[in-house]
Amino acid sequence: MIVQEFSAKLALAMKILSLSRGRLAAELRVDKSVVGRWVTGVNGPTEHNLAALSTAIGARRPGFTALNWDEDLNAFRRALGAPAEVDGHGFRPPSAGGEWVPARVLEEAVLTTAARGDAYEGFWRSTRPWNDQPGRFVHDRVMIRLGDDGLLIFRLSVSDMRFQGVAFPTGNQIFAQCADPHSGLFIFLIFNAVLRHRADVMDGLSLTVQRSGGGTPVAAAVLLERTGVLTGDPVADDARHAAESALPPLAPEGSVPPDVIAHLHRDAGPKAHALGGDFLLKMPFLASFSRGPEPGIDFPE
Repeated sequence: MIVQEFSAKLALAMKILSLSRGRLAAELRVDKSVVGRWVTGVNGPTEHNLAALSTAIGARRPGFTALNWDEDLNAFRRALGAPAEVDGHGFRPPSAGGEWVPARVLEEAVLTTAARGDAYEGFWRSTRPWNDQPGRFVHDRVMIRLGDDGLLIFRLSVSDMRFQGVAFPTGNQIFAQCADPHSGLFIFLIFNAVLRHRADVMDGLSLTVQRSGGGTPVAAAVLLERTGVLTGDPVADDARHAAESALPPLAPEGSVPPDVIAHLHRDAGPKAHALGGDFLLKMPFLASFSRGPEPGIDFPE
């Protein structure tokens, strides 16, 4: 069995069974870091540990055995007592994904979310150039959390608009799309992912339209910085997001650091290309600001 497939299934099993890494490690009599390496896909368990793990799951879900690890995702979910996501053609897209997402792509997103989704859950503040006034910046307020359908719920608020949508982690990127139900406006975003760590900073590109000027399409570089972690209480988390959404979105002049300004003010086009720059607007993964937490820095719940 491929290690990445095992890590995704283990993360899914732990979520369905409400098993923390610490509790599972204690039951298996291994160090918590060992379980962490299984969940993140660094390596897989030995035959002995796999047998012990299967026994622990079987105690909670009678009939589960080590053979279930080799089954496809839907059969594995059924073995855990969770509803299968299948129809006559295979994987059924969760409600948040919509019918437009190819089944195989969506299944990969669900598996990746099961393995790494918690690395992106939390409260965030974006910094991006303001559409209506060159040289100024706007802060969107974002909350990301796992939904009941196995995908990441993505909420973004700015001014009087409240965008709701979904985020798909896959490969080295996170794709997000959301819409404001009142104005009908969409925002599409692509972020550089953070590998093997909790994400604390991400950068990428956004595509939306200006509310003025006839709804002109506009693309821009965007930086997303974590401002806090979820409490696990949806009501409290919703209240915090609502409070942060009420804050003024316009960044005070001089508040955005020079290195962030330089990173977000990206020249592109024929003239920039002639001077050695990019012909197209890009946010290269190799030059990304996306990273995990700084040593010694954490966020209170």
